[in-house]
Amino acid sequence: MTPPRRQERGLVRPYVVTDGRAHPSRNTFDLVTLVMAYGDRPLTGLSPEKRRLMELCMGGALSVAEVASHLRLPVSVTKVLLSDLVDSGHITTRSPIPSAQLPEAQLLQEVLDGLRARL
Repeated sequence: MTPPRRQERGLVRPYVVTDGRAHPSRNTFDLVTLVMAYGDRPLTGLSPEKRRLMELCMGGALSVAEVASHLRLPVSVTKVLLSDLVDSGHITTRSPIPSAQLPEAQLLQEVLDGLRARL
């Protein structure tokens, strides 16, 4: 019996993807920072990873953690790619809503109870 196949990993090492850089040019990315791509920017000249990142984010905002997961790259590598794309004007980022602006837990519980009652 043959052992189950592990999912193949990319053949390119992370330091090659980032051109040997270990740190992004900007330090403004959290795991929950939202990333949105500008659809009118040309994709020519972008690396395959940056092109894939752009394609992912054209469908709507994704968090840094989601982008890293889809690309199957470490978050640190993803942050370097994101900073390059922000610098080139291909993407924009936005911090998530601060917790001070979120509704109270009681209100959320009442909404949840109301939804359950309708089912």
